[in-house]
Amino acid sequence: SMQNETTVTEFILLGFSSNPALRLCLFALFSVLYSATLIGNALVFVLICLDYRLHSPMYFFLCHLSIVDICYASNNVPHMLRNLLGQGKTISFAGCGTQIHLYLIFALTECVLLAMMSYDRYVAICHPLRYALIMNRRVCLTLAAVSWAFGFIFGTLQASLALHLPFCGPCEVDHFFCEILAVLKLACTDTTVNKVLIFAVCVCFLLFPLALILISYMHILATILRIRSAPGWHKTISTCGSHLTVVSLFYGNAIFMYMGPGSGNSSGREKVLSLFYSLVSPTLNPLIYSLRNKQVKEALLKLQRRK
Repeated sequence: SMQNETTVTEFILLGFSSNPALRLCLFALFSVLYSATLIGNALVFVLICLDYRLHSPMYFFLCHLSIVDICYASNNVPHMLRNLLGQGKTISFAGCGTQIHLYLIFALTECVLLAMMSYDRYVAICHPLRYALIMNRRVCLTLAAVSWAFGFIFGTLQASLALHLPFCGPCEVDHFFCEILAVLKLACTDTTVNKVLIFAVCVCFLLFPLALILISYMHILATILRIRSAPGWHKTISTCGSHLTVVSLFYGNAIFMYMGPGSGNSSGREKVLSLFYSLVSPTLNPLIYSLRNKQVKEALLKLQRRK
């Protein structure tokens, strides 16, 4: 088998259906979602930067989440749109490696960032009198830096191990971008070590943060039950409900994709779940977190009046 091994210089992304009409419909739908992702997250970022009333820890983390979502979508979607038009089926080995690397960095960063945001909500609701002291500027910067650092370190580690494997023909990736599980299927050697590492990273970046989030919200729920005023109930549940919605969608799909039974074997399932991460989640995050928030709406009206 080693004699038949060839040096792979490019991959072919099979993408979605070969039906031209369906591909055109998908192109139109995905273009709208991608535009909404860019506009929504950029708008949230600009509003948070311009309005001093939004310079709080919660919006600080939302700002980082918007950056992650823009970068995450821009890493995968443009090439997918070219593929749907029949213009971007091939991708160089270096380009594929870059996609894998950035995909892992942004995905792992968001895993940690969502856990940091739940800690912020825990402090705000359970310890409101000490909130400003605990979540000071230095702590917020440290938590954000830790999120990005963990994502970069472990994303780089996984991408390096995957890209140093020997690859043989055919070099067809049954996906719309270079997703790590789809690329590992093309390796001409045993990938057990890579899969074990992926599972270990999933435990650290999915199960552990999810456990911390659930513990935080158990304390938050206990505090909410002691609130007697209806406005306090509504405000607290609205803020926490938004975060729980994003958390359940993000972690639930990730656990199902990378830790569920038969993970890595169903290309159709991988495409659908990856599509959720690349387009649906980044589009929904600004709507769920920010644009339905009263303070953000006021900041948006203020910006419109200023223009």
